[in-house]
Amino acid sequence: MTENKDMTVVVTGASGRTGSRVAEAARAAGLTVRPASRAHGFDWSDPATWPGTLRGADAAYLAHPTDVGSPQATEEVGALAREAVALGVRRLVLLSARGEEQALPTEAALRESGADWTIVRAAWFMQNFSEGPLAVELRESGGLVFPAGEVGEPFVDVRDIAEVVVAALTSDGRYGGETIEVSGPRLLTFGEAVAEAGRAAGRELAYRAVSPEEYRANLTGFGLPPAEAAFLVGLFATLLDGRNARLSDGVERVLGRVPRDFSGFVEEAAGAWKG
Repeated sequence: MTENKDMTVVVTGASGRTGSRVAEAARAAGLTVRPASRAHGFDWSDPATWPGTLRGADAAYLAHPTDVGSPQATEEVGALAREAVALGVRRLVLLSARGEEQALPTEAALRESGADWTIVRAAWFMQNFSEGPLAVELRESGGLVFPAGEVGEPFVDVRDIAEVVVAALTSDGRYGGETIEVSGPRLLTFGEAVAEAGRAAGRELAYRAVSPEEYRANLTGFGLPPAEAAFLVGLFATLLDGRNARLSDGVERVLGRVPRDFSGFVEEAAGAWKG
């Protein structure tokens, strides 16, 4: 890892699920973090806000607020990466998703920008169960309805993602031009994950697998626009078809240790599911 402790890193989504952990890990490594969010004058959809955030920085972490596989993400990640390179910010790390074919155009846009790039493809986040809509559903309804069937997933802790990202940002190009896949250390079905969360919280939590069509109807019933619901359901249909029922060695290869396990995560996050 570089010894340059004067390094300034732009962190998009610095208050979000991954960005907040990347910011924390970067500060712990002695780096200066420059948050990029609307609260700090940055807007992914407004290129006029980009130069003020990027100028004078050494590196940037890119996590687009829409899914990385959306056409909007492809366009804006590519444009922002080119702007960053033009301003001298050459080292860029993009958060992508394992097994998501829809994300390939966004990854290509980064590679073609002229940046010293690294792509971190992550498995499904452990923290999806403890933060956001799934956590609310588990806590308030006592269960989870989701179109994952009995497929296995090696859920990854976002803190591991953050540490890998910071290593890629600060390793003097060691991971430049690499795609690093990160996952947890074991496969669990969504039903098994929900059951572990319930045991940690001291209550029974149920999992009910539904078809993509039923899940799409649920989403639109909750007010999600039909086009967005269709995109998400189509995305889940591919990500949860078994292609990701495998482990990746990125955490161990980059950090020299095994990934955090789901059992430790649920013990720490148990309060999220208590009624």
